[in-house]
Amino acid sequence: MVESIEMTLEIWASALREVKSRIRGLFPQERVAISAGLFLEGLLRDAHRKTGWMRAEAAGDPGPWRQQAILGRGRWDADALRDIVREYALETLADADAVLVIDEMGFVKQGKTSCGVARQVNVSTGKMANCQIGVFAAYASKHGNAFVDRVLYLPRAWTEDPARLARAYVPAGRTFATKSRLALDMIARIVAADVSFSWVAVDLVYSGVDIEMALRRRSKGYVLAVSANHHSAFRNRFFAEGGTAEDIARNLDLSVWRSLPPGEALQASESWAYCPFTDTDLAQFNKTRSGLWTAGLLIRRDANQALSYFSTWSPVGTEIETLVAVHQCCRIVEEGLRTATNELGLDHNETRSWHGWHRHVSLVMLAFAMVSTVRHKASVEPSGAVGRLMETSRRFERLPRPPRKPKPGSLGAAAAVPWQDQSSERSRKPLPVKTQ
Repeated sequence: MVESIEMTLEIWASALREVKSRIRGLFPQERVAISAGLFLEGLLRDAHRKTGWMRAEAAGDPGPWRQQAILGRGRWDADALRDIVREYALETLADADAVLVIDEMGFVKQGKTSCGVARQVNVSTGKMANCQIGVFAAYASKHGNAFVDRVLYLPRAWTEDPARLARAYVPAGRTFATKSRLALDMIARIVAADVSFSWVAVDLVYSGVDIEMALRRRSKGYVLAVSANHHSAFRNRFFAEGGTAEDIARNLDLSVWRSLPPGEALQASESWAYCPFTDTDLAQFNKTRSGLWTAGLLIRRDANQALSYFSTWSPVGTEIETLVAVHQCCRIVEEGLRTATNELGLDHNETRSWHGWHRHVSLVMLAFAMVSTVRHKASVEPSGAVGRLMETSRRFERLPRPPRKPKPGSLGAAAAVPWQDQSSERSRKPLPVKTQ
């Protein structure tokens, strides 16, 4: 037991040293880089709130000014950090059969000045709320999952008001983009970075002809949520010229429905049906590739007999279990977003600017990637059938915390955390206490 704890402590210490070394080049001054490292450690601490004051206490600062400067006043590139997060996560999680999941999260806000805030549907609650919407790209494989891209959605009320954009420091030239367009841009960035993955799964709000055609051209399989009136142009055994998802479901034989073995992200009350359409040569969409692929319709029936529909594109012979496993990654990522919110302070951003939002979220993504990679390195490697995506996509009930020794006194005492890299943080001078 003691040896196991010591090994985990060393893994955490090594991970922190490595991550701090990777992000050091983003910051023009050493003291800012040190504050960024303490910001990251504050996110990883086992505290209910991750506000500026609480992160400052954890860092040993008399006030939140250094923490706030990281997000607002400093000069560093949040997109460069995003790229570091992606590279760091994929060194451990990369897999040829991985799934790229596009999802979103709502951040409830008061007032009208926080960048992107508007009266819109908060997907976290399914209700209209005054909130920001963040669009995320997550990478899910048999080794774990991590967030590899993010962008703040700007409603038309923002993009059509140049003065409002300027006050929030939105980069010049930023125009309105639908969520589907944002998803396509993220997929293009990830493909350009030569990330290894085979599948894409998205929610209904991101589905559309544009994303289907783009993925076919890139030879990527997909499972995209669609509406009941989604029309398939591919011929099938029910409709010679294609038909709507609802029409196809209505004509399915009862024998087609299957109840798959329940898993960590698969509910026993669900049943599934898969209707493959005509086989198509991939060269029709990408002249540099060849081979037969199949468009199809995946249908889920829940315990209340309600149907959900998913447009699919996969190599010929792909089994329904694989398509269901790809879809289940959406639930895994939803859990990841909730975990990042509850455990890593994803929604505790206290800045109002464009760059402040992206900096905060990128640091949370880095903390999440650290937990995913350390969790993988500290566990036994899966083997055999356990290596299948459906059986090894893990549901995050609660992220493991870095081990710490109990110590009386202040919660924020730097010496209370045995896995902290204390080489330079403990020697820095405290900020003067501001007086009225």
